[in-house]
Amino acid sequence: MRLHLLSGILAAALMWTSAATAQEQPPAISGKDGAPMVLVPAGEFTMGLDGWDADEKPAHRVFLDAFYMDKYEVTIAQYTKFMQETGREQPAQWKDVNPATDGARPVVGVTWHDADAYCRHYGKRLPTEAEWEKAARGADGRRFPWGHEEPTDRHAYFGAVWIGYGTLLPVGSLEAGKSPYGIYDLAGNVWEWVADWYDMDYYKKSPDRNPTGPPRGGSKVLRGGSWYNMLYDLRSTNRYYYVPANKFFDLGFRCLQSSPK
Repeated sequence: MRLHLLSGILAAALMWTSAATAQEQPPAISGKDGAPMVLVPAGEFTMGLDGWDADEKPAHRVFLDAFYMDKYEVTIAQYTKFMQETGREQPAQWKDVNPATDGARPVVGVTWHDADAYCRHYGKRLPTEAEWEKAARGADGRRFPWGHEEPTDRHAYFGAVWIGYGTLLPVGSLEAGKSPYGIYDLAGNVWEWVADWYDMDYYKKSPDRNPTGPPRGGSKVLRGGSWYNMLYDLRSTNRYYYVPANKFFDLGFRCLQSSPK
């Protein structure tokens, strides 16, 4: 009887501590680059999807600590400021950018190293593959950020042809495409670099708590699909990869900030 009572008290204390911690974390903050960021709370979610590509299997449960994710992809205006502050090399075909009309579009033509340097310059980092997927699909196992409904042009920007930077949709344009946490453009517009090295068999051996990917590799993971892709590529579990030095017109990124424990 006494043991059951003590167990109940301990469980209640842990629940109270978790609730108090959650209350202490504001639902939204601003990064040092001025970007709005939203809280993705700690907890488990299902990562991967059985029945699709081999590198998405097996579906498995993962626990992640809380973190803040950029609400939008990093924009051309934000990246321009970063280059002015650091002297970083310009992305591909930067001469074609029109500052008057393109500032709110996502930056593209950046390497993984560029994306990593941007995030670090502002005290942030690239998300891990697991963090990106949870931010996109939530804890309820949805196939796309908005749910299980097949993508339409209300949800995501895809299936386009490159005609210059005007091809890209200004970030945050598609309200219906938000993730469960209110994060925009996690399907379509631009592929997003994440921190992890790619290994097609990683899910068979990855840890179940805060996985960070293989210790080494030849390519970095990309997530989310882009303006160029078709709906098959937009599911939140889809994994793609490029060597980190690539800088194509469909490659962008967003940043993450760990939440204080």
